[in-house]
Amino acid sequence: MTKTIRFNAFEMNCVGHQSPGLWRHPRDRSWQYKDLEYRTDLAKVLETGFFDSIFIADVIGYYDVYKGNLDNALLQGVQIPVNDPLQLVNPIALATNHLGIGVTASTSFEHPYTFARRLSTADHHTKGRIGWNIVTSYLESGAKNVGQGGLRSHDNRYDVASDISKCSTSSSKEVGKRGRSFATRSAGSSPTRPRFTRSVTRENISCRKGCQVTDVVIGSAGVFPVATGRDPARRISMTSLRVK
Repeated sequence: MTKTIRFNAFEMNCVGHQSPGLWRHPRDRSWQYKDLEYRTDLAKVLETGFFDSIFIADVIGYYDVYKGNLDNALLQGVQIPVNDPLQLVNPIALATNHLGIGVTASTSFEHPYTFARRLSTADHHTKGRIGWNIVTSYLESGAKNVGQGGLRSHDNRYDVASDISKCSTSSSKEVGKRGRSFATRSAGSSPTRPRFTRSVTRENISCRKGCQVTDVVIGSAGVFPVATGRDPARRISMTSLRVK
């Protein structure tokens, strides 16, 4: 029996994603992270190389735990500065025809109505090629950056993630939704097509509730529940591989 291999590029809207310091290599172009030409060139290369998608990571915060400050993160350019991934969706979509575009947004810092509105707009512009990488965030600095005193507890973050993911996907279809943490009434003037709910997640196995609204599970293993009306046979599971 043949199996389908899916190729996904892992990127971030910054100068140093997973390989800090590589920007000093003479052939590296990541120092152009703020230029749209760099992003569209990368997207074209990926599509020419038969990649299925590009997945853009994100953090709302910075790494300030080591030695109690962010000096080393600044010195090495470790995911700082980092720009908004959603702003890259339209130029990448314009430069390609088939490439899927996954963007990261944290349920700890988004309101379901306004987020659904932004993402559904991008869904229309890309003709359904966008996906949402659902995360709950882990940086205390991120919570402080948005005016919170600190991160919620682990279990509470996952409860909120479940609530927001359901509210957001309901809002995207112009159906009101009330959860324990948020309530929405409608999606206003930007209802999206149902395929907006093709979201992705790279949370670990404890995010069982959030996985009910996803079609792709990245970096996890196990059996996850599927929401009513969704075909479990069509969900894609991508387990991370460590290359030595």
